[in-house]
Amino acid sequence: MSIRDIPLTTIDGSTTTLAEFGEKAVMVVNVASRCGNTPQYEKLEELQKQYADRGFTVLGFPCNQFLGQEPGTAEEIKEFCSTTYGVTFPLMEKTHVNGWHKHPLYAQLTQVPDAEGHAGRVKWNFEKFLIAPDGTVSRFRPSTQPDDPAVIEAIEQALPA
Repeated sequence: MSIRDIPLTTIDGSTTTLAEFGEKAVMVVNVASRCGNTPQYEKLEELQKQYADRGFTVLGFPCNQFLGQEPGTAEEIKEFCSTTYGVTFPLMEKTHVNGWHKHPLYAQLTQVPDAEGHAGRVKWNFEKFLIAPDGTVSRFRPSTQPDDPAVIEAIEQALPA
């Protein structure tokens, strides 16, 4: 199954796939509201605003696998994201990114190595996977800020022609 055909569930309970985002470059990020990296929401939203009209979107996947940093309900997560960081990008349902119950999307994404050549489990919240329209994936670890030059370069290269 193509990565773009894997079933996803939005935070509101609707079924979708990456294919429904057309030929957009999609940045998949496991997010959390009580994490030291939570301020990255602001920079992710800036990327969303800067590149949305050029064929890019961020998709947030709330994750509670790292020290219970996303304990909220879907409604609490949506409210936190919109009122605290003005998030407009789509959010998915709470998702497992590691372990036996890892979502099929993350089963594929975690096979991709990062810049140092390391694949495998997601290290922490706010790990970023940029999926280009052709299916190419770039991986950025949680400590890499969304506005890091390497991330911006990858986005610029992944944008549809």
